[in-house]
Amino acid sequence: MPKLLEAGILYVSEDFHTAAHICACGCGQKVRTPLGPTEWTVRNDTRGPTLRPSVGNWQLPCKSHYLITNGNVQWSNQWTEQQICAGRQKEHARRTEYYEARKPQVSWWRQLLDLVRQKLGL
Repeated sequence: MPKLLEAGILYVSEDFHTAAHICACGCGQKVRTPLGPTEWTVRNDTRGPTLRPSVGNWQLPCKSHYLITNGNVQWSNQWTEQQICAGRQKEHARRTEYYEARKPQVSWWRQLLDLVRQKLGL
């Protein structure tokens, strides 16, 4: 990832699972989006890159909200503070669900064995 980003370019680092660009509103702020199963995804084809989900720059003064689709910016509606809070809670729940589903499951047999060992002081 270069230190100085050029406006209008979406930079993607597969090694570091991140994308970055200059905010589409023109404020000049760097926007970083982590890439992964619970974060953003990038698809690139001949029409240009697509970044999903939308970019909501809630932490920046501009609070811009947009999609990058086929290399073009599509402006989205401005969110209220309540919508931002609800969106963050939804993201947290989605991440929690994703990682909980990937935890190794302990079989009932293993749980019983652990309980017996605990009762016997083993």
